[in-house]
Amino acid sequence: MTRGPKKHLKRLAAPKSWLLDKLSGTYAPRPSSGPHKLRESFPLIVFLRNRLKYAFNGREVRRIVNQRLIKVDNKVRTDPGFPSGYMDVVSIDKTNEHFRLIYDVKGRFTTHRITPEEASYKLLKVKRVALGLRGIPHIVTHDGRTIRYPDPRIRVNDTVKFDLENQKITDFIKWDIGATCMVTGGRNIGRVGAIQRRERHLGGYDVVHIKDALDRVFATR
Repeated sequence: MTRGPKKHLKRLAAPKSWLLDKLSGTYAPRPSSGPHKLRESFPLIVFLRNRLKYAFNGREVRRIVNQRLIKVDNKVRTDPGFPSGYMDVVSIDKTNEHFRLIYDVKGRFTTHRITPEEASYKLLKVKRVALGLRGIPHIVTHDGRTIRYPDPRIRVNDTVKFDLENQKITDFIKWDIGATCMVTGGRNIGRVGAIQRRERHLGGYDVVHIKDALDRVFATR
């Protein structure tokens, strides 16, 4: 007989990007299933309690989210373990605050305050372009969205600007030499730079060379 889903997460096994101390208990909040993977997500309970300091403990976080005060990507979320992630917009209407979750240069989640105008959209990386049932074209983005009838010029690795109010793509940026990018995984996570060149490796992963603002060149997948 197989076991069911895991319901616990030891504190030492929690992602380092959450910045949890190791002596405040044995366990850490385990994120629910959702749009981001466990190692790439940031649960609301950690965001509200450990970062914003709006709650002392998990019970207070549950009371906050049960009042339907917290929105992620313009949608009310009442699960304290909801896995928000990279580029997600967390809004608190009662305090008129908006945050975008991004990485700092050490790969840790940082709470970046944004204006209400910026909170109306988010940037999505295209992971897959495919034809669905009855030949309907669609793209799949890094946060698990399936968007039908995209612009036919959009390809894998491109970035789309997604309007959260109308749930539509308003613009897109091609993945090309000279484009500005942010590394979202690996040793260089959180670094920003301009794409210099691309090494193609047939049967393996392509290597991209990036130059940052201080003219330091580094390579990543």
